[in-house]
Amino acid sequence: MKKSIYIPEIRRTEVNRYIAPLREGGSLPALAEADDGFKYVVKFRGAGHGTKALIAELIGGEMARAAGLRVPELVFLDLGEEFGRTEGDEEIQDLLKGSQGLNLGLHYLSGAMTWDVAVNHASPLEASMIVWLDSFLTNVDRTVRNTNILLWQRELWLIDHGASLYFHHSWNGWEKTALTPFPYIKDHALIRDASMLREADEIMRQRITPETIRAIVDTIPDDWLDEPEEQRKVYTQFLTTRLENSNIFTDHAITVRQTLI
Repeated sequence: MKKSIYIPEIRRTEVNRYIAPLREGGSLPALAEADDGFKYVVKFRGAGHGTKALIAELIGGEMARAAGLRVPELVFLDLGEEFGRTEGDEEIQDLLKGSQGLNLGLHYLSGAMTWDVAVNHASPLEASMIVWLDSFLTNVDRTVRNTNILLWQRELWLIDHGASLYFHHSWNGWEKTALTPFPYIKDHALIRDASMLREADEIMRQRITPETIRAIVDTIPDDWLDEPEEQRKVYTQFLTTRLENSNIFTDHAITVRQTLI
């Protein structure tokens, strides 16, 4: 089977109306409208983990899209100086002032419901692909308590990849981390449904290629990085090494699942 290359195309638009904060979690995202007329959930560069969370969101979301999973469109959102001046909430005002410049938005899925693992069930292959992806990305934030999955138009949609790639919060030992299992997969919301991890590994390795990794990493804006050239190399090498050794985290996920069912 010929491997495909996914080339991301991230639009850029400008926020023209702040609608409301979304107070789930500590990063305080917001619902806003952009000058293209669409509403977005905005992830702010001035929030807790700064641009690292935006980078993880960008890479994670586009990797999911490259794999054929459903993710709301990601866009770059410019936030002008006027935002924050009239906001009454001091915490939000500080956040908006600290987020002037380029931020990240996810297209708002109006009417979407939170995925409840007690009620909703993914197919074995889709669940396995998502478990594989989160193991690959080291995403710690897709648990039963907080699935970061939406049900929209009767389909499963993935959101919130900002807790992925946790190695970049210190950068120390990333080479070793790239070759380790993902220990937190035991808490994954879909691990029990993921009965086709071997098949998922084969599919994902066809859809996510080293070329796709480079193309997605290249979309990271320079001003989100302290050392753009060097840090892009690290992200690319980390993900490529992890892809080439996917049996490490796939085997681990299979073993963990067997202890849970």
